[in-house]
Amino acid sequence: MNATTARQIKTSPNLRVTNLGLRPSTIIAMGLAALVIAYLVGAFTSIGVSRFLHAYLLSLCFFLSINLGALFFVVLQHLTRARWSVVIRRIAELLTSTIPILGLLMLPVVVAMVLGDSELYSWNDAELRQTDVLIKGKAAYLNAPFFALRCLFYFATWTAIARFYFTKSVAQDHAVDFRPTAQMRKWSGPAMITFAATVNFAAFDWLMSLDPHWFSTIFGIYFFAGAVVAVLAALTLVSALLQRFGYLDRAITIEHYHDLGKLLFGFMFFWAYIAFSQFLLIWYANIPEETVWYLHRQQHGWQYVGILLIAGHFLLPFFGLMSRSARRNQSVLVFWSMFLLAMHWVDLYWLAIPTVSPERVSVGAMELLTLLGIGAIWAGAFAGKLEGTALVPTGDPNL
Repeated sequence: MNATTARQIKTSPNLRVTNLGLRPSTIIAMGLAALVIAYLVGAFTSIGVSRFLHAYLLSLCFFLSINLGALFFVVLQHLTRARWSVVIRRIAELLTSTIPILGLLMLPVVVAMVLGDSELYSWNDAELRQTDVLIKGKAAYLNAPFFALRCLFYFATWTAIARFYFTKSVAQDHAVDFRPTAQMRKWSGPAMITFAATVNFAAFDWLMSLDPHWFSTIFGIYFFAGAVVAVLAALTLVSALLQRFGYLDRAITIEHYHDLGKLLFGFMFFWAYIAFSQFLLIWYANIPEETVWYLHRQQHGWQYVGILLIAGHFLLPFFGLMSRSARRNQSVLVFWSMFLLAMHWVDLYWLAIPTVSPERVSVGAMELLTLLGIGAIWAGAFAGKLEGTALVPTGDPNL
């Protein structure tokens, strides 16, 4: 980026969002109302609280995966000293700032577990812990108090990392030297290692342990790959949306979209590689405790969801994003970003819902209401951050 362009970006009047239409607090209130309605529908109809809890966890993991992908993106840019991403990095930093909100939304799950509820995680059933040999053997790890402590540790760690990078990045906007940038680069290595470990175990705890008999040592990487695909799609969509409303028109160019498209294509392929590797290893070993997880997803209609994932999360976007011209076309890239975000939700649905509904594939009120509810709270928190912060790190030395 030449000096003239950088100067134009720094002095541009459209670096701050001034009016979003709806107030962020109104959006959050609408989300809370949707969640209350979802719970009441589950509690007082034949749908049941168990389905509500699974749908709630599904929606929570969907939006949290975008935030965690954003945290990875931010740390990675400092770890690699990347220059291309400076003008879109602030959007990722703003996404990470909503992690504490999702931590609060995790509280109902944690409280229910501590109070002895086993609707979501069967391993929390006191009788089952005594009679089931496999669950009894995992009791030192799979127990409610330790589960709650791990959840607290995960969110505290992610919030600390996100807060550190966000505050240092904003501080660099007003600093007289590049000390904040040097500090962010210095801690990027330890932050990345900590991030990798916590995301891996969080995926084990929240999604893999839904079926306590099943285990996969690369499940955390599988979740991580999907999270990165999700955030690259989200960054593309948010960037395009902001530009449509007149923001960042000089800052984000077709070259940035091309780079996002290349990364989206690469991590989409990485997701498929990890998914196939996990399946191949379990199929080859043919251990009952492992294969039964896939067996549940190859019958009663769930096999069609698996086929949809193969086609929609890999084959179709593989050919759709293969060409250079497609990745440099904003409209095409926006379409595939929306498509892959939808497929990411289907992926998490395929992971979570067969546990509570093994004999039927259905998307109903629970999934839609929790998605809208948590999505509105997430969007409201993100919008609140957008209104108060410059959209570009104007003090970054690479700008």
